[in-house]
Amino acid sequence: MGLLDRLRDLVKKPKIPGLTIDTPGVEIVAEAFDPAEADSSVLARSPAWVAEAPAILRHHLKLPPEKVAEATAILAQDGWELREQGPDGELTLAHALRVQTLDALHCAQERSRMAGLAQRLGGDSVGWDALQPSGAST
Repeated sequence: MGLLDRLRDLVKKPKIPGLTIDTPGVEIVAEAFDPAEADSSVLARSPAWVAEAPAILRHHLKLPPEKVAEATAILAQDGWELREQGPDGELTLAHALRVQTLDALHCAQERSRMAGLAQRLGGDSVGWDALQPSGAST
């Protein structure tokens, strides 16, 4: 290792672990459970949301128990993880989770996609929320 490499190592910013869906200490920074409210409004009214920082986008779905595996496979194709939360009457409450940088367009697209998927499988998409670490700035 040369002198230049050593100098680069000294001035490099320390690597901060990336956000994952299992990162502890995250809090809800935006939530959209009213289908009539635009996603742009949801994000605009959120003082805690940091637009430049990645967030965990979490969609709340109600699915027939026999369709959870199918939903899991479909969502996994685009990097979503589906986690069952438990029964909700005859349906199963589940969360579809993915880390991404949020903007109104992508939130609206994913909300529409989740609603379509849930409806095709005989369920419902209740809404979404976004989580970021306290004081997110990375």
